Amino acid sequence: MKFENNLDFAKHLDDKDELKSFRDKFYIPLVNGKESIYFTGNSLGLQPKTTQDHILNELEDWANYGVEGHFHARNPWMPYHEKFSGQLADIVGALPHEVVAMNQLTVNLHLLMVTFYRPTKQKYKIICEAKAFPSDQYALESQVTLHGFNYEDAVIEIAPRQGEYNIRTEDILSAIEAHKESLALVLFGGVNYYTGQFFDLKTITEAAHKAGVAAGFDLAHAAGNVELQLHEWEVDFACWCSYKYLNSGPGGVSGVYIHERHATNPSLPRFAGWWGYKKDSRFEMHKGFEAIPTAEGWQLSNAPVLSMAAHKASLDIFEEAGMARLRAKGKALSSYLMFILNEINEDSPEKLIEVITPANENERGCQVSMLMLKDGKRIFEALKKHGVLADWREPNVIRVAPVPLYNSFEDVSTDLAKRSNHFLKINLTLSA
Repeated sequence: MKFENNLDFAKHLDDKDELKSFRDKFYIPLVNGKESIYFTGNSLGLQPKTTQDHILNELEDWANYGVEGHFHARNPWMPYHEKFSGQLADIVGALPHEVVAMNQLTVNLHLLMVTFYRPTKQKYKIICEAKAFPSDQYALESQVTLHGFNYEDAVIEIAPRQGEYNIRTEDILSAIEAHKESLALVLFGGVNYYTGQFFDLKTITEAAHKAGVAAGFDLAHAAGNVELQLHEWEVDFACWCSYKYLNSGPGGVSGVYIHERHATNPSLPRFAGWWGYKKDSRFEMHKGFEAIPTAEGWQLSNAPVLSMAAHKASLDIFEEAGMARLRAKGKALSSYLMFILNEINEDSPEKLIEVITPANENERGCQVSMLMLKDGKRIFEALKKHGVLADWREPNVIRVAPVPLYNSFEDVSTDLAKRSNHFLKINLTLSA
């Protein structure tokens, strides 16, 4: 598509957008009494207007039924988590029995590593991305330490080459091959939180399996953002949060995927809890853990219903919109944004921005990360003052994520094209 840097062109794209009505399903935060341009769905997704009703229904049933709500609520709480399996499977490209909603992201990452990181004296190393999100780094550090290894020796971080911002797939594959004799696990983010790079999960998984180890992914920035086919790619395991692109509220319930060849194997080691016990005999309270032969067998505790109610409100919207349509619009939005940023640089007397997100639309999601070459933090604050809500990451990156459910091409054009002078004027003012 040939883009144009003007508001009429953006409105034309919005007129043709078959998802444009979904914006009305969300609350848009106000800045100075006006709707903001909300570009931080990669950090916290907006609230669906139906969320309050979903939660209120559960509060009313709690008030009316008490403990009997587990069986007689409008959405009985005992099997509440089962409502999510089909919808989550569609979002991450899995079979329904391979997914379950439970806990929070880092808790689930640790639980999955209990199963899939089984180091020996000879095979104990983990390959991951450099500059992974801190929670992943801390989880890896604590896991290898727990098993008696040293982080610097046991964890191999793959970094971009000198002068580059993104990690080359070939370098990941080379590292897997080079360390295959001592390798125990490959664990990457699906989309890097800092650069927005979408890794080639299929190819990485194939290389890990060729080396005889499992491949797992933290999909915090991928679930609901990029098109995933976890089952088809034979990914071993993955987990994600629900409060970013999945719009399920701060601290929202996490999700887990475990390929069926593992999920249906109750003999796999894991930390056990009552809610992962076989359903037909759970209330007989026997000693000796017997796992549900699905991803549910990794559950520890009963469902956090109020948090899950918010999750359900968003997943219903995803089901209606469809990931294929969302991904297509997301690609177009991020491509338009990158086109606008290039024009800002061309119009500036000096280069202000370096985009560190891959130019290839198949190697990124919604997020576009801008390395600010001058006065970045002050430009970020000035944009926020003008109602453009982006995200700052130290030391000098502004992350912008136009989300297809509630952002429009006019959002991008109005505030980053027609008013691209924001960047120029702000920079010139600060430089004066």
